Amino acid sequence: MTTLVYLIPVALFLGALGLAGFLWAVRSGQYEDLDGAAERILIDRDDEPDGLTRRANMWN
Repeated sequence: MTTLVYLIPVALFLGALGLAGFLWAVRSGQYEDLDGAAERILIDRDDEPDGLTRRANMWN
């Protein structure tokens, strides 16, 4: 029973810490563009050569 006296405040503190971290992330704009990073990998950049082509052009 005495361990609950210690565990309940620790659990409440960790919950409040998690809530504070979530609120900070929302206020700082971490969740504004959820699809941007997921779609950025699908963009085909034909104007930029890949690393092998860039190295081959350096030697010619």
